[in-house]
Amino acid sequence: MGYSSKLVEQAVEALSMLPGVGKKTALRLALFLVEQDEDQVKSFSEAVWKMRSEILHCTTCHNLSDTVQCAVCLDERRNRQLICVVESFKDVMAIEETGQFNGVYHVLGGVISPIEGVGPEQLNIDTLIHRVKDQSEEPPELIMAISPTIEGETTIFYLSKQLKDLSVKISTIARGVSFGGELEYADELTLGRSIIARIPYEK
Repeated sequence: MGYSSKLVEQAVEALSMLPGVGKKTALRLALFLVEQDEDQVKSFSEAVWKMRSEILHCTTCHNLSDTVQCAVCLDERRNRQLICVVESFKDVMAIEETGQFNGVYHVLGGVISPIEGVGPEQLNIDTLIHRVKDQSEEPPELIMAISPTIEGETTIFYLSKQLKDLSVKISTIARGVSFGGELEYADELTLGRSIIARIPYEK
């Protein structure tokens, strides 16, 4: 594709780095920004930069946060005896959209995948075990809301073995979410029902 402006070309290259954005879409976005008021574009770019430079990870659950603890962990109305274990913050957002869960979360940061070189030590597993131990007087329930893939099942199995000596109830989401599917792409109704209809995990 030929460009009359090097600046436009550079903007297209930058925008096409975004997931799901091809060169044609990136060009449309770039030309849209060219036509906007300078202050609006400046505000847009500053918001993106501020997000990237100042975003934190919650010290309790590892979710995205503006402060050391995220809004969910700070919410006193949440049931802290119900911990939903997920792969990423995208899954937290998907579950929150359902409006069906009033507990708290723990973001693993991925799943165990030897093929991709991801082992337990790369995930936020130690902090999960510490959270369970800290609540030993009133053991929580862990809902394993992890995508039903081979890697996801391997991760759940590993976690159950690490937690077997602790008095903790482990359940998994019901299989309204099809095997091999990604949790973040499940529709809200299916995902919400899958959490409500969770089943005990058979070790």
